[in-house]
Amino acid sequence: MPTLTSAHDLITAVPFLIGFKPADSLVMISIRGGEIGMAMRIDIPSSISTDEIDMLVQHFRRDEAESALLVAYMPTHRNDGDLLLITIGAALMREGISIQESIVVADGRYRSIICRDPSCCPPHGLTMPTIEESQYAAEHVIAGIPMPYENISELIGSISSSAGSDESDWCAQVSLFAIDESLDDETELGILRRDGVDAMQLLLDEFRIGRGPTDRNLCARLIGRMSDVQVRDFALGIHDEDSYDLYFAMWRELLRIAPPGFIAPIACIVAAMAYEGGDGALAQKAVDRAIEDGESYPLAGLLRRVFNAGWPPQSFAQMRADLHPRVVATIFNEGL
Repeated sequence: MPTLTSAHDLITAVPFLIGFKPADSLVMISIRGGEIGMAMRIDIPSSISTDEIDMLVQHFRRDEAESALLVAYMPTHRNDGDLLLITIGAALMREGISIQESIVVADGRYRSIICRDPSCCPPHGLTMPTIEESQYAAEHVIAGIPMPYENISELIGSISSSAGSDESDWCAQVSLFAIDESLDDETELGILRRDGVDAMQLLLDEFRIGRGPTDRNLCARLIGRMSDVQVRDFALGIHDEDSYDLYFAMWRELLRIAPPGFIAPIACIVAAMAYEGGDGALAQKAVDRAIEDGESYPLAGLLRRVFNAGWPPQSFAQMRADLHPRVVATIFNEGL
């Protein structure tokens, strides 16, 4: 990723860091060791209390930030962007976190409130750049990473249920593969769990050769088996750096076709992978889907707390890696 050496760099980078082109948003990015850390977005607050500012600062402390980048995308009826950024910036500086850049975006223009050089940062600002022509866009295309969504609505739509996901025949087909949590026959339970793992690997092969979710029975089999916590936890830990993109594509497709009652486990996998990949906005929206499907689903609540606490993604990845051997041992009856 290119270094963010100017206001222009930052403005073109933000949509790639949060997954969509923001509006009416406050975006805060942590920097440590010269590298981008956490990227966080919230709606522009109508007002902000001391407690709310302290909560934002806490995210930077947990990320061990050395400096911060701040961007306020202001609504058309607001002209207090400078004050908002100065207030938050002052709170960060009191914690020893320097402000590397602070930008107000309004009426299609952006301006730095820190830079005083009129040759690069005129007082009236500069026209917003076209991100599709940026260096960030070129690097994302080369890496096979999708471009940011046009807005948050498109982001939500990318993991919304597709037409037919709630049809009775499809729901019944998936239900045939559900694992009864009250099943007390350990032998039978082990067979069903291992079948879930087999289905996971078979469907990944379908995606690997470009077929995607075309084998509906195999999709139903995996979605149904994911109702078991151990199969779900196996899915949480199975990917590595090389297989991340392929697994992520598979789980997002399954999330779109999963019927009601089977959404939460898959939504949690999508949320965890998105968070680990640095896409906090998508992670939060996936958790929303999990909670809508099962308000008391424990993993959804845990992920929400992890995300809101600002856990560094690398810490979450380590927790996942530590859990996976235990899950494998349970499913395959292996000793640790």
